[in-house]
Amino acid sequence: MKVDGVFAGGGVKAFAFVGALQVMEEKGYAFERLAGTSAGSIIAALIKAGYQSGELYTLLDELDVESLKDERMSYLPFPMMKWIHLYFKLGLYRGDRLEAWMKQLLDAKGIRTFADLPHGSLRIIASDLSRGRLLVLPDDLKEYGVIPEKFPVARAVRMSCSIPFFFEPVKMYNRTDGGKGSYIVDGGVLSNFPMWLFMDGKKRKGKRPVIGFQLTPELKEMPTNDIKNAISMYRALFETMSSAHDTRYIVADHAKNIVFIPILDVKATDFELSEEQKEQLITLGRTETEDFIRKWCY
Repeated sequence: MKVDGVFAGGGVKAFAFVGALQVMEEKGYAFERLAGTSAGSIIAALIKAGYQSGELYTLLDELDVESLKDERMSYLPFPMMKWIHLYFKLGLYRGDRLEAWMKQLLDAKGIRTFADLPHGSLRIIASDLSRGRLLVLPDDLKEYGVIPEKFPVARAVRMSCSIPFFFEPVKMYNRTDGGKGSYIVDGGVLSNFPMWLFMDGKKRKGKRPVIGFQLTPELKEMPTNDIKNAISMYRALFETMSSAHDTRYIVADHAKNIVFIPILDVKATDFELSEEQKEQLITLGRTETEDFIRKWCY
């Protein structure tokens, strides 16, 4: 059975999606259109490129997640340089290794630009902080004077994964507006779970069912943010921004089409995941998806 799929952002928690994909394949489901934000965009792009759950399991199991934290080199041997880089470069890590890793994986399947994919089959969410707007890639690229079909898929994923202050934003120049630059960051700032891309109010777009994969518990089970200091307030602020736009779409009419994977003890930027934690996330994704498929009625 063909379905459309939407994958939420969640950083390293996205290991849980591998378990979800294992179940979807075993039950005979295939994705026609895909959408994702941040880590969800990585999974969506790799699925659309032709990767199966077994391949993704191997790729992610072998991936040294810590290696994606590519700091800028400095000849000044003191920790303060990290924060100086943050001030001027707007991120602790460059993000180049993430893009290079994605490019290598996509190249292996013959996918470089969006022209190598069926039109409209992959949509990725990013945020333009300079213009204060949400971006749907590749659709909105034409507004920047960029030909959508010629844009690299790996670069779009890199944009969507640029967690503010963690990875450096991507600078994109607007060819239709005198070459003014825009800072593009993580799509989760404005829409972490873009289920709305395939929905129209209470109705679906298209002939296929839409199944979403969310890395949180159901709304009624979400804990409140415990704000004790500036750091916890920032975390609560980012999580609120990430979910506020999407929450209105997760009403009873749509929640029945969402696999909620309740991950609360792992943060998006916990890049030091152990092998045991990876396995636990994959198992949780599998268990929740099996439970969803048993109850799901389209």
